[in-house]
Amino acid sequence: KQVESLYPHPGWVELDPEVLWSQFIAVIKETVQAAGLHMRQIAGLGISTQRGTFITWHKKTAKPFHNFISWQDLRSAELVNSWNKSLLLKVIHVIFTVLHFLTGSDRYLAPSFLTFSTHQTSMKLSWVFKNIHEAEEAAKKNNCCFGTVDTWLLYRLTKGSVYATDYSNASSTGVFEPFTKCWSPTLCNLLSIPMSIFPPVKDTSFNFGSADSEIFGVPIPIMAVVADQQSAMFGECCFHPGDVKLTMGTGGFWNVNTGEHLFASRGSLYPLIGWKIGEEVVYLTEGSISDIGTAIKWAQDIELFTNVDETAEVAKSVADSQGVCFIPGLQVSGDDPYLCTSFMGLNPSTNRNHLVRAILESVAFRNKLLYDIIVRKVNIPLRTIRADGGVSNNSFVMQMTSDLINKKIEKPANVDMSSLGAAFLAGLASGFWTDKKQLKKLRRIEAVFEPQKDSEEYRPAMDAWLQAMKHSPHW
Repeated sequence: KQVESLYPHPGWVELDPEVLWSQFIAVIKETVQAAGLHMRQIAGLGISTQRGTFITWHKKTAKPFHNFISWQDLRSAELVNSWNKSLLLKVIHVIFTVLHFLTGSDRYLAPSFLTFSTHQTSMKLSWVFKNIHEAEEAAKKNNCCFGTVDTWLLYRLTKGSVYATDYSNASSTGVFEPFTKCWSPTLCNLLSIPMSIFPPVKDTSFNFGSADSEIFGVPIPIMAVVADQQSAMFGECCFHPGDVKLTMGTGGFWNVNTGEHLFASRGSLYPLIGWKIGEEVVYLTEGSISDIGTAIKWAQDIELFTNVDETAEVAKSVADSQGVCFIPGLQVSGDDPYLCTSFMGLNPSTNRNHLVRAILESVAFRNKLLYDIIVRKVNIPLRTIRADGGVSNNSFVMQMTSDLINKKIEKPANVDMSSLGAAFLAGLASGFWTDKKQLKKLRRIEAVFEPQKDSEEYRPAMDAWLQAMKHSPHW
């Protein structure tokens, strides 16, 4: 079930916490019933949630100060722009550049080119304390709680007795320092965010306590809490340094397992904690692409096709896009709020097949761009590439991506890896599985896409698309 987004003002994107809660409970009950099981047979619950969407609430009354503010929300755009142009940020860059030069420590590398975006939790949280008086007053009295979706669900499941998050979710907020593994006092001081609001951070695969027996009829142990992309990585069994996971859903996410080393990189990649299990901490480097599934859904809404499953065959029915390029920008970028979504290169013989092919080609081209950045910047030999998410069912996108990057890509039988990863982590914590070797044996590969064309064959089309991209910003 999808929780409907709310749009109270232009650029604002919210979720109703009560609707999210009721649908979460309904999905669990329906799933257990559909499987022919009873709640008392459930050994443990693993929770995988969307990242970067958050809420604040009163510690004593549990009353939210506002709806969930989505990761897509743009209310902090003015704050982001003013900070990115500020003299103070330039001074911070200089200080940390000098520290990195003197120490050689990667800990100082990321702050040396810190820039803010509307996708980050930090700026929107700063907006909350500047604009919501009740939250500001509660924080002064140490009565304000902050939580991403996982923290709110934990709190509600345990009727307020458990207030926590895990390392994967915390590191995805942009307010958590992955090198020191703690909430960042420097960033909080900079943005006037009170440190008292943050929950304790626990292991990803961990006994968080039990859901109150009134909710499901029996107490169910909550054995894992994990962010969705990190969960998909775990579900794909990308356990070794150099393993790569490509999720293509609403957006696209390339994640590289970097093992015990955390790599900071300027530009398109950022470091995350993948998961923490006991003494094991696994780091990831992530790059993301907006508007993959969003663009395909939009094309269906305007009736370019009736069924998503037919788009691969539609694209293959023409030899090329006949010079048509699709420029995505439906989810407004934090870097360029004026990016223009467009078709370029239209001519009198253009038909819907060319338009559909152009949309799918844009996904593969952006995969290629991000893959090249990863190869350039991540100094770990890349191993297996495993794809998941709804768009990984599209054979045209998968084959073209394989051709462009000249690498084999595996697609699992089950493409909903976020839920599988949460189940794996919960199963490890509850003793249902004893180690990751057992999890690897459960993997089922449905298809393997191997390069069939030389990437140079796509050069004219990709060059035209890159040229079209240059004309779209700042529309």
